This record gives sequence, C-alpha cells and structure tokens, in this order.
Amino acid sequence: MDLRYKIDDKPSVGATLLYGAQWLMICIPVVLTSTFIAPAGEVVFFTQKLFALCGLAIMVQVLFGHKMPLVSGPAAVVLMGVLAAASQGHTAETIYPSMAVGGVLVTLVAIWDAMKYVKRIFTPRVVASIVILISFTMAKPIVGLIFSDREHSLLAFLMMTLGVAVMAWANKILRGVWKSMVVIVAMICGALMYYAIVGFPTEFVKDSVEPRLLLESVSPDMGVVLAFVFCYIALLINQVGSVQSLGEMVGAQDMDGRQKRGLITTGVANVVSGILGVPGPVDYSLSPGVVASTSCASRYTMIPAAVAMVVLAFFPQAVSVLLTIPEPIMGVVLLYLMATQVAAGLHLMQTTKAAASFQDGLVLGIPIMLTVILSFAPREAMEVIPQIIRPIVGNSFVMGVIVVLLLEHIVLRSKKSE
Repeated sequence: MDLRYKIDDKPSVGATLLYGAQWLMICIPVVLTSTFIAPAGEVVFFTQKLFALCGLAIMVQVLFGHKMPLVSGPAAVVLMGVLAAASQGHTAETIYPSMAVGGVLVTLVAIWDAMKYVKRIFTPRVVASIVILISFTMAKPIVGLIFSDREHSLLAFLMMTLGVAVMAWANKILRGVWKSMVVIVAMICGALMYYAIVGFPTEFVKDSVEPRLLLESVSPDMGVVLAFVFCYIALLINQVGSVQSLGEMVGAQDMDGRQKRGLITTGVANVVSGILGVPGPVDYSLSPGVVASTSCASRYTMIPAAVAMVVLAFFPQAVSVLLTIPEPIMGVVLLYLMATQVAAGLHLMQTTKAAASFQDGLVLGIPIMLTVILSFAPREAMEVIPQIIRPIVGNSFVMGVIVVLLLEHIVLRSKKSE
C-alpha cells in the first residue's frame, strides 16, 4: 500500500497534531458509547477513568506494545459480560474482579505463546460468528438507550431511521479525515437536533455519590468468573484480528512479536480496569479504514490523541459536557457501530468462504437466534436456572459462543476438519 507516512515515520509536529486530532475525534465516541453501564450517580467519574485508562493503553501499545496506530476502547464483549452479570443481581465487587481474571488469562496466553492452540479451535467460521454475535448481543441495551425517553419514542424512532441511513451514506461518499469523523459529527448534530425539539437541558451531568477510584471490596463468584473467561476468549480473538488486519495492510514486520506484546499490554490493561471498576479495553478493527483514507500509518500520530484523553480525564466539567449527549442519540450511534461489526463479520465469512453451504449457514444462524432470544428472555425464566450455572446461561453471548463451538466441532463438523 502506498503510504505517505509508514508505521515508524515521524511526521512534522504540525502534521502529527493534525492527525492526532483526527484520531481523538474517533476515540471520544468509542468511550462515550460505553458509559451506559456506569453505576447510578457515578457516570462522570466513571467516564474520567475510562478516558484515562484508554489513553494510557493507546500510549503503551504505540510505544512498547504492537507499535501500530490502533484505537483502543472498551470492549463490547466485556460490556455485555458486565450487563449480563448485573442483570442477575451481581454487584461491581463480583463483576470487575472476574474481569481482572480474564485480563490475567489473556496475559498468560501471550506469555506462554498459547495462541497457536487457541487458533485450532477458533476456525474462520467460528471467528466470524463471534464477531457477529457481539453485535446481536448488544441489541437489548441499544433498544433501551434509543427508547429511554418514553415521552418522545416517535422522535427516537425517526432519529434512529434517519441517523443510521445518513451515517451509512456519509461513510460511503466521504473521504480522508471527513470519513473518520462521521460518528463524532453524527453525535454532535444528532444531539443538537434532538434538544432543538425536546428542549435543551438546563444543567450538565453531575455525580451524586462520592467518587471511588478503586473497588472497596471483592466478592468472587465462580460462575461469573467462568462467564467472563468466555468473554475474554472472544476479546483475545478481537485483539489478534485487529492487529493482524492492520499489520497485513501496512506490511508490518515481526507480526508474531507485535501480537505477543499487544496481547500482554491488553491483558495487563484489563487487569487494571478490573481493579478500577471499568470495562477493559481492546484494539478496535476500524483503524485500517482510517489509515487507508489518510495514507498515514505513523504510530506517533496516536500519541497526541492518547495524551489528550488522559488530560481530559482530569477535567470533570469537560467530561460532563460530553455526557450531555442524549441517550437516544448514543443508542443510534451504537446501533450504527454494531451494524459495521456485522458487516465486518459477513465480509470475513465471504473472504474466507466460511459459509459455502447451508450447513455452514446454520453454524451462524442458530447461535444468532439463541443469542437474541436469551437477550430478551424474561427475568422469571432466568430465575428458575440453578444459581451455579446462571451466570453462564444468563449471558446470551457466552451461550452463543458455546453453541457455535459445539456446532462447528461436533454437531455439524465438516469433513475438512475431521
């Protein structure tokens, strides 16, 4: 690929700041769309911790980890793990230590070079299915966000229809820096349009409880830990896929070393996130599109964005302004982002020919339907499930992954894999 700046190139200060501002416009929505899981009364400080953690994770990855320009943000699969556990009555003292265990798992897999064994289980069809499952698992929280204001449900529906269509259209026709700013512009314009109709807020978001930097206690539950182990297996695949896709695109050398360092950094960052009580980060797969549109793969252009995120974390007033974006607009943006993930999964299936037959399609179709049904299953149905396995059965994503693996390797195993 013909690049203006390659991975280790150092652009001028002006160019670095310009590209850094572009990366920042991508990183901010990634963080903001994850704040809907924040504890009541703590959303501002929760978001501050997220900005600081993600900024530091990007900085360490760029300088010492995989050394590539990849956006790092809260992992959707971890968000679903948190929501699933919380819906079953588990508290932060149980949920986030389980997340830290997942971070340790990812770190050990990297240190022991165990990815070669994991890859045998996670075939291209399984990986593509997991990528798509993440999006469908997010359906329920997205619905909750979009229709959070019951008084203006019709407006939310219209904004959803119009917003997703406009973002898809803009992504198609725009080029360069403008294409990478589609999401942040959509959030700002959507918020202004929404408030112009329902009325602008009279004050910004404020915390109502004393901020907590660290968890005050730990209350482990083996069922929740096991559920997060499955979530972190998916996160591991996501991380490897993001690094691999960008590495192949820009012709990066020593990919094995980059993968190992990147996984270790991600694992440690997730251990820290568990201690802080926020969802752990992962590298996003959207970076190749940004690099392709700007012809800039310099990892050093990520540093201004990372520094800005850390600095932003120390200004709660600025974070409060960003959090003023209404929940319906956050939901619409999240819907679009999850749709792009489905598209990525389908593209992977097409390029790897992972769905060449009807049986191959069932490996994807059955888990998706199961995931959707379990996502919207009533609480009463979950309460009859034994407590020991409820954290697993009640997590629709984990159940989807288990079913995908069973179908791929046992029930519908193809002759090629035998």
